[in-house]
Amino acid sequence: MEYSTFLNELKTYAEKDFAKFQRKLIPTQQTILGVRTPTMRKLAKKYQAEYKDIFSFPDDYFEVTFIKLAQIAVLPYTQFIQYVEACVDKIDNWAICDCFKAKCLFKQKTDFIPILEKLFVNKGEFYQRYVLVVLLSTYIEEGYLPLIESFLKRADKTKYYVYMAAAWLTAEVLVKHYDYGVQWLQTKILDVKTHNKAIQKARESYRLSKEQKGFLKSLKIKQ
Repeated sequence: MEYSTFLNELKTYAEKDFAKFQRKLIPTQQTILGVRTPTMRKLAKKYQAEYKDIFSFPDDYFEVTFIKLAQIAVLPYTQFIQYVEACVDKIDNWAICDCFKAKCLFKQKTDFIPILEKLFVNKGEFYQRYVLVVLLSTYIEEGYLPLIESFLKRADKTKYYVYMAAAWLTAEVLVKHYDYGVQWLQTKILDVKTHNKAIQKARESYRLSKEQKGFLKSLKIKQ
């Protein structure tokens, strides 16, 4: 497939008003055409067989990068891991980062841990956010909670999108493994800002009881 042909088709789905709206929400250096997510996913599926060609296209457009990662995310594990680092390297915004979810990881959790570690030590903001988001979507099970704790302690939470992901991840642990999450808060494994943001996010969840939310409020740290 030729890049010009692909881009011309993609542009037929562009919506100027939607692009304007997205630019306010998504800080990226890329051009945003304003193609809606369901349409991008349909195009990714339509041209899945040509994912190698599409992956070689320039990353000038938000939508092109989104489609690339959507195609890589559905590959079998052995193929996915050949591309994952190159994919993460293309991410410069939270929207693409948070949508880059590979189903193959659910059956390869243990095997993928060394790759998560390799990505994490890169220390790039969206490298670390990607790792935290993968932990949130795939690893929130009791057996992996010590692993999550290790990444949370080492995350560079001075970087905004890492900080927000760390708070989000901690809040999800509080919702699904309340006692374990409370222990983290009581032993203060997080900096004050992330600690308090995690409590705020957890208390916004409908999955915790009124009593649990009240106790979490008591664990907030005055700044």
